[in-house]
Parts: sequence; C-alpha cells; structure tokens
Amino acid sequence: MELTTAYRSIWKVSIPIIIGSAAQNVVAMTDSVFLYYRSEDDFAAIGFVAAFYIIVAAVGFGFSRGGQILMALYAGKGEPRAVGRAFYSTVYFELALAGAVFLFMTFGAYWLFASLVDSDVIFYKSLEYLDTRKWGVFASYLGVACIALYTGIARPIFIVVDTFILAITNIFLDEALIFGRYGFPEMGIAGAGLASTIAEYVALGVFLVYMVVDKENRQYLSIALPKYNPVLIREIVGLSVPIVTMSVVGLGSYFFFTGLIENFGPRALAVNNIIRIAYLILSIPAWGFCTGVNTLASYFVGREERRNVKVVLWRTVFLCLGITLLMGLPIILFPREVLYPILGDERAYLIKAAYPVFWVLLGILITFSFGSIFFNGLIGAGRTRLALIYQTACALVYMLLIFVVVRSGWGNLTVAWSIEIVYWVLMFALSFRYFRRPGWRAV
Repeated sequence: MELTTAYRSIWKVSIPIIIGSAAQNVVAMTDSVFLYYRSEDDFAAIGFVAAFYIIVAAVGFGFSRGGQILMALYAGKGEPRAVGRAFYSTVYFELALAGAVFLFMTFGAYWLFASLVDSDVIFYKSLEYLDTRKWGVFASYLGVACIALYTGIARPIFIVVDTFILAITNIFLDEALIFGRYGFPEMGIAGAGLASTIAEYVALGVFLVYMVVDKENRQYLSIALPKYNPVLIREIVGLSVPIVTMSVVGLGSYFFFTGLIENFGPRALAVNNIIRIAYLILSIPAWGFCTGVNTLASYFVGREERRNVKVVLWRTVFLCLGITLLMGLPIILFPREVLYPILGDERAYLIKAAYPVFWVLLGILITFSFGSIFFNGLIGAGRTRLALIYQTACALVYMLLIFVVVRSGWGNLTVAWSIEIVYWVLMFALSFRYFRRPGWRAV
C-alpha cells in the first residue's frame, strides 16, 4: 500500500488499528463490568489484577512493535521476503517470551502481590483471577505478532473483525462463567479470567485461518517455516527492548499508583476502577493513532522521506484530539447518563464518588493526545533509546508526585489523577523539543 501524509492515508491506516488495539482494553473492561454486578470486592480486585495483566500484555505487544517497525521499514523499501523473515522471527521470539512470562505468573506473582496489597480479600481474589488468566499469554503474544504483520504492511482491516470476535466471545463467556449461566459452572472472578483466556484463543484461531486463505500476504510468507535467525531476532530485540521497557515503565507506574490507592481501602480501589473503565474507553483512539504513527513514521524513514514525519505527527494529533473529545465529552459532562446504562444502579454510590475525577479526565485526554502521538513518532523514527530516557524521567516524576499525594493527609483521588496531566505535558515537551532540532533528520 502506498502511503502519503494526507489525512485520508492517516485515517485509513489508523482507524482499523484503533479498533484492533482496543483488544486488551475491551477484555479488561468487560471483565470489570460483569464483576461490578457480582460484588464490590470482585470489582475492586479486578481493578488491581487487570492493571497487572495489562503490563503482561504490554510486554508482548512491545516486542511485536519492534517487529512491526522492522516490517514497515522493509515494506517501505519494497522487500516483501524480508518482511516475512521479520514476521517469523517475531513469532519465534514471542512464543519463547510467553513461556518465560507464564512461569513468572505461576511462581512469582504471589510474592509480587503480597508486597503491594494490604487487603487479604483483594490479594486472594487477584491470585484466583490470574490462575485462569495466565494461560492466555501464549495466544496473546502470538496474536500480537500477527497483528504486527498486518499493521506493518498497512493492511490492518481484518484486525477490526478479529477484535469484534474477541469481544463477543469474551462477553458471552464472562456472563456464562462468572454467574454460572447456560449450563456453565459459577466461577466468579476465576471465571472472568477463564473467559478472557478462551476468547483470546478463539480470536487467534480465526486470525490464523484468515492468514492461510489471504492471497495477498503470500508475497511475504513462505509455506515452509524459515530457520531460527539469531541476527534478525537480535535486531528485533534491539528495537523492542526500549519499547518494552517504556511500556513497563509507563504501565508499571500506573500499577504502582493502583497499589497505593489500595492503601485507602477497597472502596477507594473500587471507585478508582470506575474511573479506569472510563479512561480505558476514552484512550482507545489515542493508542490506535499511536500505533498508526509508528507505521507511518517507519514507512517514511524507510523511503528516506523523513521530512514527512512531522507533517504526519501534527495531522495525527488533530485527528486524535477531535475523535477523543467527541467520545469523551459526553462521558465527562454527563457521566450519570452514559455510565448508568452500562453499570446500572447496583452500586450507584461508586459512580457518584467518581464524578470529580471526570473533569480531570478532560485535561488528561487533551495532553494525552499531544504527548502520546509525538512520543510514538519518536519511536517510529527509530529513536527508541532516547524515547526510553524521556519516559523513564517522566515516570519517575509521576511516581514521586503520586507517592507524595497519596501519603499526604490532603491527598485524594482527584488530585492523584491530576498528576497524569503533568506526565503527558512533560512527555510532549521533551518529544516536541526533539523534533524541533534542525539536524534530527540526519540522526
């Protein structure tokens, strides 16, 4: 596919990715909504353990982004066989990584949670969820490798279909396994984990069938599996490690934030989970545009047209901001009317307690649109190590401020969430400063 800096080209690449990148957000949100109706303890626990599992998913997704960048570079150079070799190398590495992460969740999660959680109820319910959820890591990591291929070659439309299959399967199984309906056993929070795991394997199976019958991708993929290529894998890892570290730093800082909020008690954690659901919904466009920017920036770098990167960044920011506000303003201005049909009156007091933070979300969404797009443009341009330095510095400032707010006598959820605005302002300032350098194209 020939790409340009036009809004239409940005839109064509980004919209399917926006929907596809929502996969983990959809799973986490669906689990949370169903557990909201089961009990406040289950709802509070999923707010904590889902934040942990999103980090697990981000590790696999981060390594796939390295493969995606490499595939986009080869696609820009017109080397389809090299795209295929990069894809297979990404698959090999993702499967090995999934095995290592599975072992950590089996033997290390107990000690990690014990060091962060004060409530015995939240602790044991989190482990109960993870016991069934951890088996999905293999499907998740292989799935993001497939997504990386279709994103890297700018043909992400089937990702939309597969995400809908994932969401529908997860919704049905959540209701069946959490509450014991349609002849299934009642498993509670463990059922939510099992439902998400099965849904990921179903979505992966559908995606693999599509890849087999897709004639257009045969120019990239050979029938015989290529041998393990340590040189290519090292190249993918070299691109990915800073991205993965950035994901762990960014999401880890939120996990740190969630762990501190738990010190206020299960009620505060449940209210925080209401806010997290809204944030998960509203951040979907930005994360999709970020992945699209990775592909577009890498594509133009591969074609030695780096002057187009800044044009793409600003146009993507405007698109991202417009769509995010279009989605966000109804939730922020009318949270009762929007969230009650989803969450109902079962625990209306939790929604009411979250009202003040919804106004803070408006500032977060605006700064997020600018900061995340420019930051991911930096990654797509190949400056992953510099991006890692930037994000680590911003995350350290964020965690320090969160610690002060939560541990102080005057701290509350509204002030704590406001720190996110500081984080994204810093990210945008540093990334924008880099792209203003006269000689950045030559780096």
